[in-house]
Amino acid sequence: MISFETARAKVIEIVTARIRASATDKTTETPSTETIDLARDPSRGLRRILSEEILADRNYPPFDRSIRDGFALRSADAAEPGARLRVIGESRAGVAFDGTVGAGECVHILTGAPVPRGANAVVMHEYTRTEGDFVVVEPPVRAGQHFVLAGAEARVGEVVVPQGTRLSYAELAVAAEVGRAQLEVNRRPRVAILSTGDELITLSEKPGPFQIRNSNNISLAAQVTLAGGEPVLAGNVPDNVATLRKRITQGLDSDMLVLSGGVSAGKYDFVEQVLLDLGAEILFDAVAIRPGKPVVFAWCRGKPVFGLPGNPVSTMVTFELFVAPAIEVLGGYAPRPLPFFKAKLAHPLDEKGTVAHFLPARVSWPAEANADDPPAPTAEVLLWEGSGDIGAVVRGNCFLVVHASRLKLAAGDWVDVLVRRGTF
Repeated sequence: MISFETARAKVIEIVTARIRASATDKTTETPSTETIDLARDPSRGLRRILSEEILADRNYPPFDRSIRDGFALRSADAAEPGARLRVIGESRAGVAFDGTVGAGECVHILTGAPVPRGANAVVMHEYTRTEGDFVVVEPPVRAGQHFVLAGAEARVGEVVVPQGTRLSYAELAVAAEVGRAQLEVNRRPRVAILSTGDELITLSEKPGPFQIRNSNNISLAAQVTLAGGEPVLAGNVPDNVATLRKRITQGLDSDMLVLSGGVSAGKYDFVEQVLLDLGAEILFDAVAIRPGKPVVFAWCRGKPVFGLPGNPVSTMVTFELFVAPAIEVLGGYAPRPLPFFKAKLAHPLDEKGTVAHFLPARVSWPAEANADDPPAPTAEVLLWEGSGDIGAVVRGNCFLVVHASRLKLAAGDWVDVLVRRGTF
């Protein structure tokens, strides 16, 4: 049994190496990119991986741009306090002053407006007073203040968003600014999601006394989407070897297969057996964590396959630890480190065993902030009834990590907190 850190590193290493090797196989004809139209639906660009560079189509800003409301002037005319200058016009966003600022002159200018010819500084309104057609500039002015030179943000032809960037609102805004309505992005990996278990029914069915609705397919589809993949809901398969073999084979038509349930050592846990029958290479089948110990990572017919425990909280935790980085690799993006951050424990903990624990928790910040002494976030483990208790995850916003090397913790100790993806 290996640690979660080792298991995660193994997933990243193997998926990266084997996908890279398959990319050189000339028989592979899977399209790797697609074009999205931002003008039609900007949301289609969110979280996508850019497969090209976005270049500036002109200098940005395309002119010397004021960053304050005030007056554009020649700094030499206001080198001493109390300079008195004649106002000869106005420059505002979209409408430039069509003239030149000469000695003893200035132009009323608004934020975002072009700095007129002849001017080399902007003084803010707050530091002037108006006297008819003149303004008095109270403090001395230095050249270059309060405006941005043309091309200071980007030069024509310069890369403004590099290839391989995960797109968010800022990157999409830059694409729009430089006139890129259409973008080439990596194709999202298709991830087949298959649950197992005789006890499971669909959301539309009425459960019998010993049946439960299949929530794992829904949570996994959401997690796949958040990780940058395209979920393919493959439904549920009963605890039957022949049927499971058929459905796993169908799931391998996608770029990745994720199963939930059937991976432990019970009488009806058939997933690992069926994968071996199909020629899979089992790379690990147990990780030293709770919840989520019986997790399978395999390679079958050129595809990564994950078998996650069936209890919902176990499914959620093991997906974040092991499946999410594999989706990122398949999508052409370098996996990010686990999003841990530090918080102070609100109460003592004394966990058992020799495994790392991922406990549903809530992290919070004091209502009153002090800029000189910022308050530390506090993490509180929530009361929960084990790995089937989805409600505990809902009441929380993260998982508190108790590492195997230090299972006993005191109130006030610093602990690692794993952000629940999509919460913050």
